[in-house]
Amino acid sequence: MPRHDKKVYLTFDDGPIPEITPFILDILKKYQAKATFFCVGENIKKNPHLFQRILAEGHQVGNHTYNHLKGWETNDEQYLMNVAQCQELTQTDLFRPPYAKATKSQLRQLYQSYRVIMWDIMSGDFDLNLSPQKCLANVLPNIKNGSVIIFHDNIKAIPRVKYALPKTIEFLLKNNYQLARID
Repeated sequence: MPRHDKKVYLTFDDGPIPEITPFILDILKKYQAKATFFCVGENIKKNPHLFQRILAEGHQVGNHTYNHLKGWETNDEQYLMNVAQCQELTQTDLFRPPYAKATKSQLRQLYQSYRVIMWDIMSGDFDLNLSPQKCLANVLPNIKNGSVIIFHDNIKAIPRVKYALPKTIEFLLKNNYQLARID
């Protein structure tokens, strides 16, 4: 992302799910912050009300495959069909491969239709061995203009997200960063 503006992009992978996505949305609303949610198609199907809430509250969505597939373990045709199945629900030009990995041939085809969005700050919130404090420490010292920060709205991340997300947003606002969605 461009580094000249004092903007930071919060992103969330894997949802929407009822156990944590509402909390994330409530925190974003409290601070009037916007974010980008890379959604898994099967979670959209299970929780359409949460997907609609993400959109209704002005956040951006991205495609994160229908079944959170590992590209390197999936043949190209099956992987791209899974992306297309999620695309029917998300209707977006943003894509993030699960685990940040796909094969070169998969990515070559995806680049024709999507902006593939990665990140420069990994919170590590999915790591069950990581303390909530360490999760926050993975984020704050690394923030700079244009940073794309990744959190997760999945079950494993809950205690770390609940701790680190509000503190990250407070830090960003205190330091005059704009929290923007990826458009």
